[in-house]
Amino acid sequence: MKKIGIVTDSHSSISPAEAAMMGVHVLPMPFDVDGQSYFEGVDLTRQQFFAYQRAGATIGTSQPAPGAVMALWDELLKEYEALLYMPISSGLSSSCQTAIALAEEEPYAGRVFVVDNGRVGTPLHRSILDAQELVEKGLSAAECKVALEAAKGDVVIYLAVETLEYLKRGGRISSTAAAVGSLLNIKPILHLATGKLESYKKARGMNKACEAMLESIRSDLAIRFQEAHARGDVFLMAAGSADAQTTAKWLAQIEKAFPGMPILYDDLSMGVSCHTGEGALGIGLSVRPRV
Repeated sequence: MKKIGIVTDSHSSISPAEAAMMGVHVLPMPFDVDGQSYFEGVDLTRQQFFAYQRAGATIGTSQPAPGAVMALWDELLKEYEALLYMPISSGLSSSCQTAIALAEEEPYAGRVFVVDNGRVGTPLHRSILDAQELVEKGLSAAECKVALEAAKGDVVIYLAVETLEYLKRGGRISSTAAAVGSLLNIKPILHLATGKLESYKKARGMNKACEAMLESIRSDLAIRFQEAHARGDVFLMAAGSADAQTTAKWLAQIEKAFPGMPILYDDLSMGVSCHTGEGALGIGLSVRPRV
């Protein structure tokens, strides 16, 4: 029997094909589109998701059924001695707290360890890579959980939104603010650092927003993450929901701004894209957990 299995959900932005290559297991997240239930990457593709969004469909996220979570755990515990379950941040979804409660009961107590380290999207993807490193170093599942959660605050991501429509629909901004912002070509920049997406600053146009995000990353590397960066323990991340040409341009800007730093890029998960819509661009940093 294998020692430790790593399980996440599709909010990690890890596709089924990537999961197979990485040797991790991904639970598809449920979505409701105009009253119809779908599962990310199973019967709902990104292309279909954005087509529904453009058509004005009412799209909502929900947490997976406890039975689906337990069924996956049951199957994997036939193969592994213990599991690290790494779902979306508890600050963004109640699914994490539900998983924590389930893991405290038999037959999961002492075998399933739920990691709540405030991650979603590419930061969660990066955290799963960190978990694999910790497992390779010989840490137990309990020790991995402690190390990963201790690094909860060692991450930052900035996300610029092309359209205000979905922030308005989600109640994050008023209809009046959205109308004025669209008229003035205002692009909000969101900030993820404590497990929640919050407003950070605004810029006139996406080019200015991208410049502002790059400058924020420079500042974080020079000040907040200076010591970790000097150790080589800081990872550069990027994400987006833009078209291929815009994404390629954004990645080229990042490479030019931070030469020599590898970039982990993911398409934004559908859960995040519910709030951003198409055209969003993001960049972030994550620090390797210390043990």
